[in-house]
Amino acid sequence: MKLVEPILAQQAQLQEIRRDLHAHPELCYEEQRTADVVAAKLTEWGIPIVRGLGVTGVVGIVKNGTSNRAIGLRADMDALPMQEINGFAHASRHPGKMHACGHDGHTAMLLGAALHLSKHRNFDGTVYLIFQPAEEGGGGARRMMDDGLFEQFPMEAVYGMHNWPGIPEGNFGVVAGPMMASSNEFRVVVRGKGAHAAQPHRGIDPVMVAVQIAQAWQTIVSREKNPLESAVLSITQIHAGSATNVIPDEAELIGTVRTFSTGVLDLIQRRMEEIASGVAAAFNASVDFSFKRNYPPLINHPEQTAFAVEAMRAVVGADRVDTDVEPTMGAEDFAFMLQEKPGCYVFIGNGEGAHRAGGHGLGPCQLHNTSYDFNDNLLPIGASFWVRLVEMSLPV
Repeated sequence: MKLVEPILAQQAQLQEIRRDLHAHPELCYEEQRTADVVAAKLTEWGIPIVRGLGVTGVVGIVKNGTSNRAIGLRADMDALPMQEINGFAHASRHPGKMHACGHDGHTAMLLGAALHLSKHRNFDGTVYLIFQPAEEGGGGARRMMDDGLFEQFPMEAVYGMHNWPGIPEGNFGVVAGPMMASSNEFRVVVRGKGAHAAQPHRGIDPVMVAVQIAQAWQTIVSREKNPLESAVLSITQIHAGSATNVIPDEAELIGTVRTFSTGVLDLIQRRMEEIASGVAAAFNASVDFSFKRNYPPLINHPEQTAFAVEAMRAVVGADRVDTDVEPTMGAEDFAFMLQEKPGCYVFIGNGEGAHRAGGHGLGPCQLHNTSYDFNDNLLPIGASFWVRLVEMSLPV
């Protein structure tokens, strides 16, 4: 590896920041303390800041030279509504809240890059350091954009990074094109007619209609979608009834749809509604169909992806960069930013969990797991990647 030496020398400071953030997790749009920590550090290092975009977002501005060129680097700050079971010293001090996705580490890595860029400024142009709230279902990226992120801070490209358990510690993974899926949720209420369970002919059973709809929906993915396109349609909740001898008036189907393309999503949403309505009509029932599109697919731009790959290779070597990493059906609201600006989102390997100190829980070190912890060995690696990306993007 060819890490940036001054950043490597700051690893203990970055670890202290990261573990402090881990011990004080805040949920989406509640990241006041986290934003205060970020703002205080940037101000201490002489970096001008703007606060309040996306409610609790912070943007740091590092300028050097005379160039009008600019890029953005983004880190997310929010935690998850989970109960941490780890027992080490920096475990969450707030019941029901946990940094189980590594946003504490993402914030610390970008702060590490900020510290170096503020001191050394080996670039010509402007770097916007975007500390974003509410990635975990709150759409903080979209909220910051609605508040004028790209108008107030014009940039030619924007980049993001996420730790990824299972990828070897310190390795990078990326792919041009679709890398993460869209996130969508549906809710269907089947309306029948209640009756005594011993006299089903006197009612319209919404439970059996819901079962028929659930089965028919699976043919959308298996028989209507192009088999070369990926998609997931998962029914995750079925609710109906309150007694063993009563056919209820209603049954409810809830779940998620994930796709890598808007075209496939359009097909699935349309056919889900048509099938649900048609099946219900065939049984003299009716449906209320709702479908919510949360996050779009995350699609990396080829030119910026190739550029990010060169920066990764400059830090860890070509043999530790996977340029064809397997896309995931997980979702990420950085996708909104990539719809508006060219850019790239990369994975940095968090390892398999061997980094966890004594006192960790029994579960695996996976994202959104109660035993998860960010790997502090990544702090100088990720920060070095950010710095090299800036220096290569905005050469002196």
